[in-house]
Amino acid sequence: MTYEDLLSAADGLGLITKEKDLQAYDGRIKGRRVAIRRSIPTQKKKACVLAEELGHYFTSAGDLLGLDDVTARKQERRARLWAYNVQIGLSGLIHANSAGCRNQYETAEFLDVPERFLLDCLKCYREKYGPWIRYEEYVIRFDPYLEVLTEQEAMSRINDW
Repeated sequence: MTYEDLLSAADGLGLITKEKDLQAYDGRIKGRRVAIRRSIPTQKKKACVLAEELGHYFTSAGDLLGLDDVTARKQERRARLWAYNVQIGLSGLIHANSAGCRNQYETAEFLDVPERFLLDCLKCYREKYGPWIRYEEYVIRFDPYLEVLTEQEAMSRINDW
């Protein structure tokens, strides 16, 4: 989703989103107020930050700063996973492959996300799903690199893995 789409979604949820001169964080959410660091250079990056803050809105409870490290990390991970699913998702990886994207740069451009966000997403998916996942009629392989295959292609290559 674009930054404008996410701003509209946040507004529809009754959240107030403002760009501010944040020092320590790219984004913060407290109650129904969301702050995004004004100096983030691109709309792509702002969209990813806002998606993560919305992830906190939907998945986190309370102020993460007051929580112990393990609990805070778990809530951060849940919020990021939510953002990855909104901004990229398994279906996005399939669409990028179908559009002819053959590397991480092309995939990130197609999905309109920063390349670092895509790489972090793939790492998170690898941790969550393992080296591959079957999704719809596809097999998405995360390790040792991203590869999207039809189930039939995957079955013919399974011994290579």
